[in-house]
Amino acid sequence: MLTQTTTRVLAPGDLDAALGILESDPVANAFVTSRVLAAGLDPWRLGGEMWGWYAGGRLRSLCYAGANLVPICAPPDAVRAFVDRARRAGRRCSSIVGPAESTTLLWQLLEPGWGPAREVRAHQPLMVTDRMPTDIAPDPLVRRVRKDEMDAIMPACVAMFTEEVGISPLAGDGGLLYQARIAELVGAGRSFARFDPDTGQVVFKAEIGAATPTACQIQGVWVAPEFRGRGLSVPGMAAVLRFALTDVAPVASLYVNDYNTAARAAYRRVGFEEVGAFMSVLF
Repeated sequence: MLTQTTTRVLAPGDLDAALGILESDPVANAFVTSRVLAAGLDPWRLGGEMWGWYAGGRLRSLCYAGANLVPICAPPDAVRAFVDRARRAGRRCSSIVGPAESTTLLWQLLEPGWGPAREVRAHQPLMVTDRMPTDIAPDPLVRRVRKDEMDAIMPACVAMFTEEVGISPLAGDGGLLYQARIAELVGAGRSFARFDPDTGQVVFKAEIGAATPTACQIQGVWVAPEFRGRGLSVPGMAAVLRFALTDVAPVASLYVNDYNTAARAAYRRVGFEEVGAFMSVLF
């Protein structure tokens, strides 16, 4: 038994203990929980390592170290331990993202060696709802994207990602991984859009990016620039929320940049309430 404060890479046999940590905050941990439920803890299948922090002989905190570095239920002592391991391993991630308090400390300690970041988003409100709004009719034209509509949805996804993150997802590998991820969401029935009936253009879209039995996370909400200001986002979000709560999980969440006042207002209009904050560090 581990009796001292220590960290190690978790193995498949640690799955139940890791899920116990993840399920202690199902909303904030939805992204990592969904990955673990799908892939377990084998690093090859998971797409990264899961670090565990032990205190008093018990697993207390986690840190997912893959394309993203994500601290999970991590008090300051755990964050410092994860920083030590991250320094030894070197930066392999394209972003750090997680609850604002632990991620702030994580970045403060890593920045001297890993910085500068391309962008730091220090406060991204985490918003949640478990019910449909009673005063907003979901947009009846928002529907699941079909598998034969990949050619239509991909340009909208690329435009959203580039606008949101500041770089194109097609860079590097030509977009193979990104296209595979969008295809995965479309195949799972978790990609939604409203198409212009005359041109077939995507005018509104969103995805349910992470899904567990207890919570799901909406992402990639986007309205085509030429259609903005027409009131499409609120009924569009209501439609996606209906799919989420009916078909995926009893709670829906999302996180949003604090400076995006229009999006925050639209989400509040649909019934989302702020329950915390995330922080993202982009490289």
